[in-house]
Amino acid sequence: MCEIDGMVIEASKKYLPHMSCGFNDPKLTLLVGDGFKFLKENKTLFDVIITDSSDPVGPAESLFGESYYRLLETSLTDDGVLASQGESIWLELAMVSNMVGFCRSLYARVAYAMGAVPTYTSGVIGYLLCGKDQ
Repeated sequence: MCEIDGMVIEASKKYLPHMSCGFNDPKLTLLVGDGFKFLKENKTLFDVIITDSSDPVGPAESLFGESYYRLLETSLTDDGVLASQGESIWLELAMVSNMVGFCRSLYARVAYAMGAVPTYTSGVIGYLLCGKDQ
C-alpha cells in the first residue's frame, strides 16, 4: 500500500481502529510517499492494483487521467487487473465516458460497475475495472 499522507494512516489508527487493523498485518508493505514515483520505479510487478482516491478535484485530479492509467498499466503483470474509483455516472457522465474511452486503448478488457454507498453524494459510486489479458 502506498499512501501519500502519513497523517491519514495515523488518524485512521486513532479514530478508525476497527477499520485500520490491517495496518498491523505482517503481509502488508506500507509505504508513505508519492504513488506516481513508486509506480514509475516498479514496472510489471503487480498482479492486482486497487486504487481508492479522493474526488477528482485539486491534487487528486491527476488520478483520473490517461497518464495515470497508462502508468498503472505498465506496473501490472501481463495478466494483471486493475480496480479503481470511477466516480458516479449520475454526477460525472462525461468524465466516466472519457475514462472508459482511454482505458479501452490501454487495456484488453474494460468494464464500469456501480455500487451503493449511501454516504456518497449521489448514493452510488462507480468502479473502473481493467484487465490486460483477454
